[in-house]
Amino acid sequence: MQPFRVHTGVALPLDRNNVDTDALIPKQFLKRVERTGFGQFLFHNWRFHLDGSVNRDFILNQPTYQKSSVLVGGRNFGCGSSREHAPWALCDYGFRAVIAPYFADIFASNSAQNGLLLVSLPEEQVNDLLARLKQNPGGKVTVDLEKCVVTDETGFHATFTYDPFRRHCLLEGLDDIGLTLQHEPEIAAYEARRR
Repeated sequence: MQPFRVHTGVALPLDRNNVDTDALIPKQFLKRVERTGFGQFLFHNWRFHLDGSVNRDFILNQPTYQKSSVLVGGRNFGCGSSREHAPWALCDYGFRAVIAPYFADIFASNSAQNGLLLVSLPEEQVNDLLARLKQNPGGKVTVDLEKCVVTDETGFHATFTYDPFRRHCLLEGLDDIGLTLQHEPEIAAYEARRR
């Protein structure tokens, strides 16, 4: 897993509540078993019309936002089914962090396991940040996990809390396998004793 310390990127202001996992990655694209290749299907039903043509009205299709790597959304982001493909799609597209007032629990757990930082801020602060981003299209947001701070180019500043264990794992780039491999000498010693 890629460590997350400090990231600055173009922010996508997705001012919608209850963005569910089927909106993030529709069910028809869940046939792959690897974690890559899902980015092209992110928000598919919003990015494309039924005939397959590009929906120019959807914000992610606008040239200003096509290289976005920080998403700012509404409350209850990631609700719906527990598909791990949702954070896979966000990460594969290039997003490193999502900022919202509240995240669905299973989505939050899956995101942490896959190196996607979810920052929960009070709704008033998220609304302030969304308003600033709408006034400054293509504006960049910095998410600092080391200091637990979110800032932007217009003077926005907010602190956040993050679970200490998950924070350690993200800072060090440790998924479950990486955590296990930290105990490799003890595992090898145990296996040697078992022989």
